[in-house]
Amino acid sequence: MNDRIETAPETAIHACPDCDLLQVLPELAPGDKAQCARCGRTLVARAHDPIDRPLALTLAALLALIVANTSPLMDLSVVGRHASTTILGGAYEMWLEGQEATALVVAFCAAIAPAAYVLSLLAVLLAARRPPGPWWIGEMLRVTHAMEPWSMVEVMMLGILVALVKIAELADVAPGIGMYAVGVLMLLLPAIQGSLDPEEIWTRLQWVAGENAAPPSPPVERAP
Repeated sequence: MNDRIETAPETAIHACPDCDLLQVLPELAPGDKAQCARCGRTLVARAHDPIDRPLALTLAALLALIVANTSPLMDLSVVGRHASTTILGGAYEMWLEGQEATALVVAFCAAIAPAAYVLSLLAVLLAARRPPGPWWIGEMLRVTHAMEPWSMVEVMMLGILVALVKIAELADVAPGIGMYAVGVLMLLLPAIQGSLDPEEIWTRLQWVAGENAAPPSPPVERAP
């Protein structure tokens, strides 16, 4: 009689956010989806290209972000005088005029947060292409997750368009290269978020813990 007790391999149990049914999900091939057995809610979906596509979009977003912050947003011409400004230049002018709080919000949401999101995501995707990844990649993924809601490029673009409509009555306005770059960036960021699969990235990375570092756990999103 064999006294050895064999245990089943560790499996992940998922709870459906709609009906709370606990179920074990099978291994999925690229492009497959797993739905709840009770209500049909999509629980997990694997992208066809979970790394290379978001990586290409992230590189394009980085280039658009650099152009948007270094090129003029618009050129103004009033009674023979010409002026142009960039995103950070506009925030600096607000600071000089005594609007420090507004300047900090504009600089953070229009430049700092998108840059932190794009750069941290770029580091994560590059590490995921050639595992094993270093232990700090987990923290970079957390930074990406935290900066995502603060990258308000679309709100800035809406503000620019409203300002253009009002300024056009008083001066000649010509859109600059920076404005077109902001428009491209506004389209790239949702495309990145739609093609990114954080769970796929976590499964690809093999953590190498340092002497005083432990492999971090993935960020958990609360179901609504």
